[in-house]
Amino acid sequence: MIISDAEQDLTVPTTPPPLAGLVDEYLRMLQNERGSSEHTLRAYRRELMDFAVYLAERHAAIVSADQIEHLHIRTYLGLLLERGLSKASTARALAAIRSWFKWLARTAHVQQNVASLVATPRLPKHLPRVPSIEQMNRVMDTVDDDAASWPSRDKAILELLYGCGIRNAELTGLNLNDIHWANEAILVRGKGQKQRLVPLGDAAAQALRAYLGERAARLNAKSEAKFGTKGPATPALFVSLQLRGLGKPGGEARLTTRSVGRIVKRLAILRGLSADVHPHTLRHAFGTHLLEEGADLRAIQELLGHERLSTTQRYTQLTTSQLEAVYDRTHPRAR
Repeated sequence: MIISDAEQDLTVPTTPPPLAGLVDEYLRMLQNERGSSEHTLRAYRRELMDFAVYLAERHAAIVSADQIEHLHIRTYLGLLLERGLSKASTARALAAIRSWFKWLARTAHVQQNVASLVATPRLPKHLPRVPSIEQMNRVMDTVDDDAASWPSRDKAILELLYGCGIRNAELTGLNLNDIHWANEAILVRGKGQKQRLVPLGDAAAQALRAYLGERAARLNAKSEAKFGTKGPATPALFVSLQLRGLGKPGGEARLTTRSVGRIVKRLAILRGLSADVHPHTLRHAFGTHLLEEGADLRAIQELLGHERLSTTQRYTQLTTSQLEAVYDRTHPRAR
């Protein structure tokens, strides 16, 4: 019996599978050495424990990682597809298993990385639907009371997501001291706790200043009403409207990624954009519009914080006419 996203009703075995210890050891390495996020750790734990449970129930004779063959992995992936998982979800499961086996080989738990012999399911290529520059300007310029619960904050959120191209989790993780006004940049903590400085444009800086004034007033009023003192009380840059949890141990009133998703979707729909718009759509638009306006792909890669240029290429789109225009303008044999 496999525990998967498609089978939430299944229960976890009362006794851990034989390979659970190696899974836990690998996850500790990800957390301590690579600084992986809680989201990544949860996803890897789910995928790897599902695989370990599958081996324990379907191949009980396997009690060590070195006994696993590539056919076991291939059969497991086939079973996931039979259970209704998409090819994308199956590919993510394989990616987790491959990463685990890479570590197993490096730490001499296995002699051969058999996961490298398993092909990734062929995935359909879907380009994200990116709003035009005109559509984005319309949304950014019309954040007001009819569409936003806290207009200055929500406008600043949009300006940073689209104007800086940062991820949702990077946005909600920002603190006040991450804004480097003198350098006109923000310090962003990306995947694996990697840091990068991203330019802060004039529109984003203006929106941030307007929001920070209101933020300070709200926090002072809350602190004075509850504790009789004034002060910022939280390092979080973006805080929730009700400032829930403020004053409690560990309470920062920090806005969550889910709340940011709701804010972006509401503003986008009310301004005529597609209902499938989410914070990452603005990141796609950031890269695509930079490329359309002539930015170098390597520069966009640095701004987005991608390790591989191929990832940046997936985040950006050019129409056939744009490609033809670039060809006609630059290739010596085109004229």
